[in-house]
Amino acid sequence: MGTLEGILVVSVEQAVAAPLCTSRLADSGARVIKIERASGDFARGYDDAAKGESSYFAWINQGKESVILDFKKADDKLLLEALIAKADVFVQNLAPGALERAGFGSAYLRQNHPRLITCDISGYGESGELQGMKAYDLLVQAESGLISISGGPGELGRIGVSICDIGTGVTAHAGILEALYKRGTTGLGSGLKVSLFDVAADWMTVPVIHHLHGKGAPVRQGLHHPSIAPYGAYRCSDDGNILISIQNEREWETFCRDVLQAANLAMDPLLNANNNRVKNRAYMDDKINEITGQIDTPTLKKRLSEASIAFGQVNSVEHLPSHPGLNVKTVHTSDGERLTIPASPFRWEDAAPPEKRRTPSCGEHTEAIRSEFLSSEART
Repeated sequence: MGTLEGILVVSVEQAVAAPLCTSRLADSGARVIKIERASGDFARGYDDAAKGESSYFAWINQGKESVILDFKKADDKLLLEALIAKADVFVQNLAPGALERAGFGSAYLRQNHPRLITCDISGYGESGELQGMKAYDLLVQAESGLISISGGPGELGRIGVSICDIGTGVTAHAGILEALYKRGTTGLGSGLKVSLFDVAADWMTVPVIHHLHGKGAPVRQGLHHPSIAPYGAYRCSDDGNILISIQNEREWETFCRDVLQAANLAMDPLLNANNNRVKNRAYMDDKINEITGQIDTPTLKKRLSEASIAFGQVNSVEHLPSHPGLNVKTVHTSDGERLTIPASPFRWEDAAPPEKRRTPSCGEHTEAIRSEFLSSEART
């Protein structure tokens, strides 16, 4: 039995942020009813990489029930009202004001259902001059300044996954869990509001502090840390790249002596403190690459491991499925095609093996849900 068994989540959701949030709730046993328009969640059409189904949709919609509703139709509006009346959590990420105009604003819903937890996910919040601005992941990466510190010295770079969407979904999930805990002690629901921009801005706190109070925001470093050195990728004789992280002066001395086998490098006055190494990074990198370029990848990894120096190999996507640290789970598309994907990032030690789960076809559960929630018994 999941930790959220018995919790009903109703979600008017699309794209990534809200569906990721509710997928985490579903992973923990909550029943998630996904409300879609007749054309379906547009994430269904992002690609067909998951054996004919969208990779995004297959990832974050497992085990949900799909219902097609048009709020302008009286019967559909009645069904949504019935669903919300029974729900513990209501999540939505439509354009700001869209559900309020349809009569389903969060404050109004909580007024009528005091135990209800509502979560509104937006791009830039629901007030201010940007509230109506469309917000997709890459756009928010740009607006928040995240792109300005990503990529290499000569080129701006998008974070390689939908990081703002993902972060917003995870943040919303955490907020809902807190609200459920609060309700358990007070008996009252809560209203949560999460925006992609706020999440990205929060993650930009360290660069902002450097800009406002330090010596300026960090510039793009490629595979190097802007304020710790050495903390970056170094080449090996067989063209492998190893990321090496030195966190203090003791580790720097050990690294020079036992890994590079160049103890005198630790005493170099240009490199004998982290601030000096950051200031003289190019000089330092040349010295390190000169040595690591004569060592093959297995040997360098062995030396680093024996010296207890943190490192990671720069792998490609094709290496991840066979990575020894990867945990996987099996899911299924709406057509029953089997997919092996990375497992959820948290697992309960006493959890039973997950049941067979699949993504729903668009509107697959509409009639069953209508019958369940609009039956005479459900109305009483």
